Amino acid sequence: MGLHHITWRATASAVTDVDSVADSLAWLVGDESWVEIDFTQSHHGSEMYLITAHCKKKSAALESFAKLGPNNLEHLSTEYDTRMDENNTFHFRLELDSLIAGKLILSDASKPDTVKGQIKIEVYPGQTIETEFETIVSKALSRTTSVQQASENNEG
Repeated sequence: MGLHHITWRATASAVTDVDSVADSLAWLVGDESWVEIDFTQSHHGSEMYLITAHCKKKSAALESFAKLGPNNLEHLSTEYDTRMDENNTFHFRLELDSLIAGKLILSDASKPDTVKGQIKIEVYPGQTIETEFETIVSKALSRTTSVQQASENNEG
């Protein structure tokens, strides 16, 4: 599989409910032990927290990426050229407040209070990064479909 790992990062001021942010990132990666909270000061001296969730397990990283849902995954797949960097890392953002409320809404760098997401993609000789990315999105989409179907079966 081409997905090596996924990382989620958020910053929070000293007045933010840091536990809510950390819990949201833990939900994204599926394990609270993969979440780190670091206290620091901003360039201007105000207190802030850096919250990072890093998932190195390939299957759990794919599950985390799949949590974006089919609409977000399909949208991201159309922005491959603008979001992939030279290190085979695909970058995207979510609205922080929406994530805390249980909704995953894509955002951009111009908006405040976002969660930065990155997936690192493995590429081996004979493979292309674009093909590997398409395969990852396809696998994530199939996981969102199976989770959605199971949820609908449990409701009925």
